[in-house]
Amino acid sequence: MLTWVDPGRPLPPPSKALSDPNGLLAAGRDLSPERLLEAYGRGIFPWYSAGQPVLWWSP
Repeated sequence: MLTWVDPGRPLPPPSKALSDPNGLLAAGRDLSPERLLEAYGRGIFPWYSAGQPVLWWSP
């Protein structure tokens, strides 16, 4: 099951990433500088399209 991450809540650990699709970790809407620093520091990156939730991946 995909985790929805609200602003102010931490991303789940990369070990929780799904195997199908491979590496999908969470979804949310927060692309704040703090969120990006948290994510990149843990090997997690965002992928998104305008008007869609941000999908967080950890390969």
